[in-house]
Amino acid sequence: MSQAVREIVIPSQFLGSQKDFKAGRGTFIEQGNIYAQILGILYKSPPYVNVVPLKGKYDAVTGDMVIGVVIEALSSSWLVDINAPYPALLHVNEVPWNVDFNETDKYLNAGDAIMARVLSVDFEKKLQVTLKDRGLFKIKEGNITEIDPSKIPRLIGKKGSMISLLKKYTQCRIFVGKNGRVWIEGKDENITKTIRVIQLIEKESISYGLTNKVEEFLRNYSESKDV
Repeated sequence: MSQAVREIVIPSQFLGSQKDFKAGRGTFIEQGNIYAQILGILYKSPPYVNVVPLKGKYDAVTGDMVIGVVIEALSSSWLVDINAPYPALLHVNEVPWNVDFNETDKYLNAGDAIMARVLSVDFEKKLQVTLKDRGLFKIKEGNITEIDPSKIPRLIGKKGSMISLLKKYTQCRIFVGKNGRVWIEGKDENITKTIRVIQLIEKESISYGLTNKVEEFLRNYSESKDV
Protein backbone atom coordinates (compact mmCIF):
# COMPACT_ATOMS: atom_id res chain seq x y z
CA MET A 1 0.00 0.00 0.00
CA SER A 2 1.46 3.38 -0.99
CA GLN A 3 2.32 5.90 1.70
CA ALA A 4 0.09 8.97 1.86
CA VAL A 5 1.76 12.31 1.29
CA ARG A 6 0.85 15.86 2.14
CA GLU A 7 -0.69 18.10 -0.49
CA ILE A 8 1.71 20.08 -2.65
CA VAL A 9 0.24 23.29 -4.07
CA ILE A 10 1.34 25.55 -6.90
CA PRO A 11 1.40 29.38 -7.09
CA SER A 12 -2.06 30.97 -7.39
CA GLN A 13 -3.83 27.75 -6.32
CA PHE A 14 -7.03 28.42 -4.32
CA LEU A 15 -6.62 27.45 -0.66
CA GLY A 16 -9.79 28.68 0.99
CA SER A 17 -11.89 31.65 1.96
CA GLN A 18 -11.07 34.34 4.50
CA LYS A 19 -14.35 33.38 6.12
CA ASP A 20 -12.80 30.06 7.12
CA PHE A 21 -9.08 30.79 7.49
CA LYS A 22 -6.49 33.49 8.05
CA ALA A 23 -3.78 33.90 5.43
CA GLY A 24 -0.42 32.68 6.75
CA ARG A 25 3.05 32.31 5.27
CA GLY A 26 3.40 31.70 1.56
CA THR A 27 -0.10 32.93 0.72
CA PHE A 28 -1.87 36.02 -0.61
CA ILE A 29 -5.41 37.36 -0.52
CA GLU A 30 -7.56 38.39 -3.47
CA GLN A 31 -11.25 39.32 -3.25
CA GLY A 32 -11.70 37.55 0.06
CA ASN A 33 -10.03 34.32 -1.04
CA ILE A 34 -6.64 32.90 -0.07
CA TYR A 35 -4.22 31.63 -2.71
CA ALA A 36 -0.78 30.01 -2.70
CA GLN A 37 2.03 32.47 -3.33
CA ILE A 38 4.72 29.82 -3.82
CA LEU A 39 5.23 26.17 -4.72
CA GLY A 40 5.17 24.25 -1.46
CA ILE A 41 3.43 22.01 1.05
CA LEU A 42 -0.01 23.02 2.30
CA TYR A 43 -0.49 23.20 6.07
CA LYS A 44 -3.92 24.02 7.48
CA SER A 45 -3.67 24.75 11.17
CA PRO A 46 -6.84 26.69 12.11
CA PRO A 47 -7.20 29.56 12.03
CA TYR A 48 -4.22 29.79 9.65
CA VAL A 49 -3.48 28.30 6.27
CA ASN A 50 0.22 28.24 5.33
CA VAL A 51 2.32 27.14 2.38
CA VAL A 52 5.85 26.06 3.31
CA PRO A 53 8.41 26.01 0.46
CA LEU A 54 9.68 22.58 -0.51
CA LYS A 55 13.24 23.68 0.19
CA GLY A 56 15.43 26.74 0.15
CA LYS A 57 16.84 29.50 2.30
CA TYR A 58 15.04 30.82 5.35
CA ASP A 59 12.50 33.57 4.60
CA ALA A 60 12.83 35.82 7.66
CA VAL A 61 9.73 37.18 9.41
CA THR A 62 9.77 39.76 12.20
CA GLY A 63 9.43 38.08 15.58
CA ASP A 64 10.87 34.71 14.54
CA MET A 65 13.25 33.02 16.96
CA VAL A 66 16.41 31.96 15.14
CA ILE A 67 19.89 30.58 15.72
CA GLY A 68 22.58 32.76 14.21
CA VAL A 69 26.31 32.44 13.66
CA VAL A 70 28.46 35.56 13.83
CA ILE A 71 30.26 36.30 10.56
CA GLU A 72 32.15 39.43 11.56
CA ALA A 73 32.50 41.86 14.47
CA LEU A 74 32.30 45.49 13.29
CA SER A 75 32.93 48.70 15.25
CA SER A 76 29.39 48.99 16.65
CA SER A 77 27.59 45.90 15.39
CA TRP A 78 27.95 42.32 14.18
CA LEU A 79 27.05 40.61 10.93
CA VAL A 80 25.16 37.40 11.64
CA ASP A 81 24.36 34.45 9.39
CA ILE A 82 20.78 33.37 10.08
CA ASN A 83 20.52 31.04 7.05
CA ALA A 84 18.74 33.74 5.03
CA PRO A 85 19.86 35.01 1.60
CA TYR A 86 21.51 37.99 3.30
CA PRO A 87 23.25 38.39 6.69
CA ALA A 88 21.46 40.10 9.56
CA LEU A 89 22.76 43.07 11.55
CA LEU A 90 23.03 42.87 15.34
CA HIS A 91 23.61 46.37 16.75
CA VAL A 92 25.28 47.01 20.11
CA ASN A 93 22.00 48.57 21.31
CA GLU A 94 20.35 45.17 20.84
CA VAL A 95 22.56 43.14 23.20
CA PRO A 96 22.40 42.83 27.02
CA TRP A 97 25.95 44.14 27.48
CA ASN A 98 27.43 47.66 27.59
CA VAL A 99 29.72 47.47 24.58
CA ASP A 100 32.23 50.24 23.96
CA PHE A 101 32.94 51.43 20.43
CA ASN A 102 35.37 49.13 18.59
CA GLU A 103 35.24 46.49 21.34
CA THR A 104 32.51 44.26 19.89
CA ASP A 105 34.92 41.34 19.48
CA LYS A 106 35.29 41.13 23.27
CA TYR A 107 31.67 39.93 23.45
CA LEU A 108 30.97 38.13 20.17
CA ASN A 109 33.38 37.07 17.48
CA ALA A 110 33.33 35.21 14.17
CA GLY A 111 32.04 31.68 14.67
CA ASP A 112 30.11 32.38 17.88
CA ALA A 113 26.51 31.13 17.89
CA ILE A 114 23.54 33.01 19.35
CA MET A 115 19.86 32.53 19.99
CA ALA A 116 18.23 35.65 18.60
CA ARG A 117 14.93 37.15 17.53
CA VAL A 118 14.32 38.80 14.16
CA LEU A 119 13.80 42.45 15.03
CA SER A 120 12.91 43.81 11.61
CA VAL A 121 12.75 42.95 7.91
CA ASP A 122 12.43 45.91 5.53
CA PHE A 123 11.11 45.96 1.97
CA GLU A 124 14.64 45.35 0.64
CA LYS A 125 14.94 42.30 2.90
CA LYS A 126 17.53 43.98 5.12
CA LEU A 127 17.49 42.11 8.41
CA GLN A 128 18.09 43.07 12.02
CA VAL A 129 18.17 40.75 15.01
CA THR A 130 18.17 41.31 18.76
CA LEU A 131 19.38 39.57 21.89
CA LYS A 132 17.34 41.78 24.22
CA ASP A 133 14.57 39.36 25.07
CA ARG A 134 13.93 36.58 27.54
CA GLY A 135 15.62 33.32 26.60
CA LEU A 136 18.08 34.85 24.14
CA PHE A 137 21.81 34.42 24.71
CA LYS A 138 25.22 33.47 23.40
CA ILE A 139 25.41 29.69 22.98
CA LYS A 140 28.35 28.24 24.92
CA GLU A 141 27.46 24.55 25.21
CA GLY A 142 25.54 21.85 23.40
CA ASN A 143 25.29 21.04 19.72
CA ILE A 144 23.73 22.78 16.72
CA THR A 145 22.33 20.82 13.80
CA GLU A 146 20.56 22.03 10.66
CA ILE A 147 17.60 20.91 8.58
CA ASP A 148 15.79 22.54 5.70
CA PRO A 149 13.75 25.47 7.12
CA SER A 150 10.67 24.12 5.34
CA LYS A 151 10.75 21.04 7.61
CA ILE A 152 10.59 23.00 10.87
CA PRO A 153 6.77 22.75 11.21
CA ARG A 154 7.06 18.95 11.09
CA LEU A 155 9.85 18.95 13.66
CA ILE A 156 7.74 21.03 16.02
CA GLY A 157 4.54 19.08 15.30
CA LYS A 158 0.92 19.99 15.85
CA LYS A 159 0.68 22.04 19.05
CA GLY A 160 4.31 21.13 19.77
CA SER A 161 3.60 17.39 19.86
CA MET A 162 6.71 16.21 18.01
CA ILE A 163 9.24 18.32 19.86
CA SER A 164 7.61 17.35 23.18
CA LEU A 165 8.07 13.71 22.20
CA LEU A 166 11.78 14.26 21.54
CA LYS A 167 12.29 16.02 24.86
CA LYS A 168 10.46 13.27 26.72
CA TYR A 169 12.56 10.42 25.29
CA THR A 170 15.95 12.16 25.12
CA GLN A 171 15.84 14.36 28.25
CA CYS A 172 17.58 17.07 26.20
CA ARG A 173 17.01 20.80 26.10
CA ILE A 174 16.00 21.58 22.53
CA PHE A 175 15.55 24.98 20.90
CA VAL A 176 14.15 25.01 17.36
CA GLY A 177 14.96 28.10 15.32
CA LYS A 178 12.57 29.04 12.53
CA ASN A 179 15.63 29.31 10.28
CA GLY A 180 16.30 25.56 10.23
CA ARG A 181 18.86 25.39 13.03
CA VAL A 182 18.31 23.35 16.17
CA TRP A 183 20.25 23.66 19.44
CA ILE A 184 20.47 20.54 21.60
CA GLU A 185 21.96 20.30 25.09
CA GLY A 186 22.22 17.11 27.14
CA LYS A 187 24.28 13.97 27.53
CA ASP A 188 26.37 13.10 24.48
CA GLU A 189 24.47 9.88 23.75
CA ASN A 190 21.14 11.70 24.00
CA ILE A 191 22.32 14.49 21.69
CA THR A 192 23.30 11.81 19.17
CA LYS A 193 19.87 10.20 19.52
CA THR A 194 18.13 13.54 19.01
CA ILE A 195 20.12 14.34 15.87
CA ARG A 196 19.31 10.94 14.38
CA VAL A 197 15.60 11.49 15.01
CA ILE A 198 15.75 14.98 13.49
CA GLN A 199 17.33 13.43 10.39
CA LEU A 200 14.48 10.91 10.26
CA ILE A 201 11.88 13.67 10.53
CA GLU A 202 13.54 15.65 7.72
CA LYS A 203 13.68 12.57 5.49
CA GLU A 204 10.07 11.55 6.13
CA SER A 205 8.59 15.03 6.54
CA ILE A 206 5.79 14.77 3.98
CA SER A 207 4.50 11.36 5.08
CA TYR A 208 1.55 10.74 7.37
CA GLY A 209 1.93 8.75 10.57
CA LEU A 210 5.31 10.32 11.23
CA THR A 211 4.71 10.87 14.94
CA ASN A 212 4.05 7.15 15.47
CA LYS A 213 7.12 6.24 13.45
CA VAL A 214 9.30 8.61 15.49
CA GLU A 215 7.96 7.29 18.79
CA GLU A 216 8.61 3.73 17.71
CA PHE A 217 12.15 4.66 16.69
CA LEU A 218 12.79 6.34 20.03
CA ARG A 219 11.53 3.32 21.94
CA ASN A 220 13.70 0.90 19.99
CA TYR A 221 16.71 3.14 19.54
CA SER A 222 20.19 1.72 19.64
CA GLU A 223 23.52 3.13 18.46
CA SER A 224 23.82 0.48 15.76
CA LYS A 225 20.45 1.21 14.13
CA ASP A 226 20.46 3.42 11.04
CA VAL A 227 17.86 6.15 10.42
